[in-house]
Amino acid sequence: MGAMIRAPDPIWRNMSCQQALKGFKDGSRNAVDLVEDTLTSIDRCQRELNAFATIASGQALSDARASDKRYRQRKSRPLEGLPIAVKDIVDTKGIETRYGSPAFLEHVPIQDAEIVRRLRNAGAVIVGKTTTHEFAWGVTTSSSAFGNTLHPQQKLRIPGGSSGGGAAAVAYGAVPASIGTDTGGSVRIPAALCGTVGFKPTFNLLPSHGIFPLAPSLDHPGIVARSVEDAMLVADALGIGADRVDRHLTAAVIRTIAPVPLEQGVADAVDAALAALSKELDLSEPDTKGVFDGAFEAFSTIVLTEAGIVHFSRNSQAIIDARYGAETVERLRQARKVTIDAYALAQSNRRALTCRLERLLEDFDFLLLATCPCTAPFVGQEDVEIGHWKGSIREALMTYTAPFNLSGLPAISIPIPLQDGMPVGLQIVARRGRDASLLRFARHASDILALV
Repeated sequence: MGAMIRAPDPIWRNMSCQQALKGFKDGSRNAVDLVEDTLTSIDRCQRELNAFATIASGQALSDARASDKRYRQRKSRPLEGLPIAVKDIVDTKGIETRYGSPAFLEHVPIQDAEIVRRLRNAGAVIVGKTTTHEFAWGVTTSSSAFGNTLHPQQKLRIPGGSSGGGAAAVAYGAVPASIGTDTGGSVRIPAALCGTVGFKPTFNLLPSHGIFPLAPSLDHPGIVARSVEDAMLVADALGIGADRVDRHLTAAVIRTIAPVPLEQGVADAVDAALAALSKELDLSEPDTKGVFDGAFEAFSTIVLTEAGIVHFSRNSQAIIDARYGAETVERLRQARKVTIDAYALAQSNRRALTCRLERLLEDFDFLLLATCPCTAPFVGQEDVEIGHWKGSIREALMTYTAPFNLSGLPAISIPIPLQDGMPVGLQIVARRGRDASLLRFARHASDILALV
């Protein structure tokens, strides 16, 4: 019997975006070959994890040939020839975009979302659309219509959501980076659970035009990447610079956000990371009692209300019942019960939370806390138990991320040393508009933690 043939590692498991671009420039690589290898990895990733809704092979190879021509002409752009995936909630001209819903099968946009236009103008090659929860309304990236997206390390677990396909694909090594969206943690949660970087910029810093809305006052485009360095490269091409931070920096540590405690393993991993960072950074632990009061409730009411307005303004209840998935149908039934008084109160509580967070950040440059209180739950799991607390998987995974959608503050999740073999994320939050400083600080923190 012959020896078993082992499939080669996915191309992006051991290569950075900078290395790829350097190879294009010095002639040791070409875009067509790299995109072909990427498409092979994407095909494997799709078969193993169900992380892609659409693979854009023909268009990607055509764009790669154009990139190789630009390199020969010495007219390359910042992301020239770099393969990037885009979440299925974001419009892509000529590429099927389902928004994660059977209601939009075979829907092909006639123009790109603004963020995709910027990527293409920077030379990026769009290789496919990554899976999402229907209309980005969920944290598991599960679908009764298209199947569940699976965790890249343990296929009995979820990758998180709703940008779970992008995080799974990046962690798998199929693509170096993916564009996602983050309404309550949908970039940072799957990044934390899968062991990648997930960056949500300041609200409205990146354009949402051409992205199917979930809750417009909370929606943020975001970036998933294998490293902070790669995330910075994409962010810079999209218009977010990378300024210098030379002065002494301070950070506030937030241990927990009530009522959801941290799993012991997550707490231990975060403590170890903070201990390593404290050797080089000035960390403090201020009293944050009351800062996050009512945040998850306000978030839930705003999402329910605004999502209801989005969908009922577009479709009748009859069409929703016939064409949407059962989970979304039920959520929209709940949305009909929300009063304008409840929405107004939620927005009032949101403004109060934002003021409390901004006052906290008057004394610190950054906030440090866990991205998620637990490691990746299992497929089909509905509730999470941590110590004496038990609640929905939504509340468990979003309690630590949603406050920064409510406040619109920039936040990033970076991977920290694994706990019991499963990824854990450390979240870093900055003042409004300090996105470039946040990215630079996150890169420095990642460099420190890489030595642990």
